[in-house]
Amino acid sequence: MKKYELMAIFPIEEDKSKNGIEAVKAVLTQFGASVEKEESYGDRDLTYEVKKQKRGRFVLFTVSANPAKIVEINNQFRLTDNLIKSLFVKIDEKKN
Repeated sequence: MKKYELMAIFPIEEDKSKNGIEAVKAVLTQFGASVEKEESYGDRDLTYEVKKQKRGRFVLFTVSANPAKIVEINNQFRLTDNLIKSLFVKIDEKKN
């Protein structure tokens, strides 16, 4: 298992963002990944409009996942409602 940071952007409506966060956690669990940490960065303006949204709620997850499953997780995220955008970044273990 490798460590990744997952930045996810959800709609700013409370119920949609809560449902989106739960959906992301469910997808990660489904593919054998575990969420080690979840940190909210609050609501921010998006640089450009994405899925007809101009603002989003940013949440940073620290995740342990099998590298072979990251592509499958990303594909499932594309089908997830209430998730505007997401990005995985591998954490370099040597620097920690």
